[in-house]
Amino acid sequence: MQGVQGSRGRNVGLGLALVSAFSFGGSGVAAKPLIEAGMDPLHVTWLRVVGAALVMLPVAWKHRDLLRRRPALLAGFGLFAVAGVQAFYFASISRIPVGVALLIEYLGPALVLGWIRFVQRRHVTRAAAVGVVLAVGGLACVVEVWAGLSFDAIGVLLALGAAFCQAGYFILGDHGSDAGDAAPDPLGVIAFGLLIGAVVLTVVARPWNAEFSILTGQAEMDGTPVPALLLLAWIVLVTTVLAYGSGVLAVRRLSPQVAGVVAFLEAVVATVLAWVLLGEHLTLPQIFGGFVVLLGAFIAQSSTPANPPDEPVACGVPAAEKQLSEKGSKA
Repeated sequence: MQGVQGSRGRNVGLGLALVSAFSFGGSGVAAKPLIEAGMDPLHVTWLRVVGAALVMLPVAWKHRDLLRRRPALLAGFGLFAVAGVQAFYFASISRIPVGVALLIEYLGPALVLGWIRFVQRRHVTRAAAVGVVLAVGGLACVVEVWAGLSFDAIGVLLALGAAFCQAGYFILGDHGSDAGDAAPDPLGVIAFGLLIGAVVLTVVARPWNAEFSILTGQAEMDGTPVPALLLLAWIVLVTTVLAYGSGVLAVRRLSPQVAGVVAFLEAVVATVLAWVLLGEHLTLPQIFGGFVVLLGAFIAQSSTPANPPDEPVACGVPAAEKQLSEKGSKA
């Protein structure tokens, strides 16, 4: 009986992980029409975060003790995983294709390994090092460096900013995990991260200067008019609240490694949706490079040593991040 219940729980977890990956993957294709209609990327980010924060406000109140127990972790999530990643990602897709921006963001786990190896001077596994090499090589194909960087250089740098913010949160999460303290509730961390991100973005984005009148009209999705408010509702409710919530619930029913594998579908979903809905076609070398980036990032994130040595070994994304949410830094 327990085996049946365990199997059912894993199946539910797998379904939730798929929902999370597909939900996150739809953020770029909904945000880009709003940006092309005239809204500043920072204002779109602010609307996304503030809207989701208001929805999650009851959860934050329920877990208000986290402000006392884990202030650094909440600040890191709000600054890096919420405000930083999303602002840089939305800014980048205003200049380069959605799929390319997200694939560049997936260099985050590789950047974490670079920090561990060269700054902390700790050992990393050979498989993890191979993953980094693959991810960087795949990125070269995605941006077509042989053509003199075929995409907007500023857009690529903005996407790299999202990757660095993702890595920064992973690193902070690793330092914020105390062995003697109970792991914080992931939904509470997400709720407070959204609130903190909303405050930060309010200062940075200055929404009082936003063109909110655009939301009362239509935005074009590859020539097809779509109500701007519908796109915003999708961004807030589906690609943020549903995506974060389902991702957290998935990790509770699956191992972090399995949930992480499913999470990599986000880049595939985002690329396919951008191809179908926005007409952003990728060349065969870019598709191949994207596959290599995902493969390398996955290896860097999930590789573990066969025989753990006496000294700490870096094995990809820190465990603290996995305990919180496999999707803590996604767009």
